Amino acid sequence: MFTGIVEGVGSIQAVRPREGIRELEIQAPESVLTGLKSGASVAVDGACLTAVGVGEERFTAEVMDLTLARTLAGTYRTGSRVNLERALPMGGRLEGHLVQGHVDGVGRLLRRSDSGDHHLLDLEIPQEVHDLTILHGSIAVNGVSLTVSSLDPPDRVQVGIIPLTWKVTNLSLLKPGDPVNVEGDLIGKYVGKLWSHRNREER
Repeated sequence: MFTGIVEGVGSIQAVRPREGIRELEIQAPESVLTGLKSGASVAVDGACLTAVGVGEERFTAEVMDLTLARTLAGTYRTGSRVNLERALPMGGRLEGHLVQGHVDGVGRLLRRSDSGDHHLLDLEIPQEVHDLTILHGSIAVNGVSLTVSSLDPPDRVQVGIIPLTWKVTNLSLLKPGDPVNVEGDLIGKYVGKLWSHRNREER
């Protein structure tokens, strides 16, 4: 489980295709590597990956075909900048919102508006994520916990970015047309599942 509060931005140092998987070598800041051990979970642009090897300045993770198909991981190249977050420790402070690291799909930046030091991102997101998103609720974009400032059917959402988040994540690198990992609100998923089940029973 994660919070959507990015601990640092890393960079892809190598991408190694292997049978059925792809191995990523990721350079990471000290804030992410301190205490990191093989087998630990790291959210990479919001996708929960397992560190299979940890070095002084980097770690490696293996990505399965399903994750490659559903997330940005299949597009990573040497030099790609990625948001990183360690898993939330039991009893830790929940600063953002509950993020599973199970990316629901890939969205797309439609427009970026800058107003002084603040920024607005208009995104196209998968409809299944839009369906469980509420105005002023939470959404994870590239693993960053953000508040929904505008919601337009069938698949548009707007989020605001404060200067600190702009500085310490890879969102500032996005250009119109760029893809982003999107995870819908966990509570919304459960409410939607229960509502769907109830409607089927009433038919």
